[in-house]
Amino acid sequence: MLWDFDGPICRLFAGHKAERVAADLVEWLARQGLHGLLTDTERDTLDPQVVLRAVGRRRPGSDLVAGLEERLTQEELRAAASALPTAYADPLIRTWTAVGARLAVTTNNSPRAARTYLETRGLTGCFSPHLYGRTDQLHHLKPHPQCLNRALNAMGAAPSAALMIGDAPSDLAAARAAGVPFLGYARNEAKEAVLRAAGAQRVVRSLQPLLRLLRSSRPVG
Repeated sequence: MLWDFDGPICRLFAGHKAERVAADLVEWLARQGLHGLLTDTERDTLDPQVVLRAVGRRRPGSDLVAGLEERLTQEELRAAASALPTAYADPLIRTWTAVGARLAVTTNNSPRAARTYLETRGLTGCFSPHLYGRTDQLHHLKPHPQCLNRALNAMGAAPSAALMIGDAPSDLAAARAAGVPFLGYARNEAKEAVLRAAGAQRVVRSLQPLLRLLRSSRPVG
């Protein structure tokens, strides 16, 4: 089981707002005299990942990218303290682990932030050591399948025998590139429409049916 982090497992920026983080990154770049490195659209984004990717494309492998990535990681670590658990995610993760499934996180967020959040929920053991997230190689962020391939290789799992749970078109694209079946999670109608438009065939609005199905199929005793 390959899980995206922000969305299927929790809402990372539920308390520490992503739009504020994006604005802070833009302001930090401006203080470095790099206001012009971003387009107007990128400066106005509500998504900090958009800022990081933009700088990564224009200054690949630079100290600037490394510094900006670390700043975003620190913001994600702060956000992990107030992240909101996705309904039914915790018991689903524990139940899947109990029946012998191997789980991995495959995310564009920092693996340090994912680990910090999982520790607060007592879920680290369900995934460790399989936490695969953002590195300084930003071209490997999803929709590139690199983090999925790392997880599959580490677990010795065939792509066709795995399942990716994600909430974004980039998750779907990465799963397709890796040859992994995909299940979309959408917490509202708008997010479901985006996944459907991207070509997702299977989308759930709640993890409860998965938990119910898994529990009903468990042997008794």
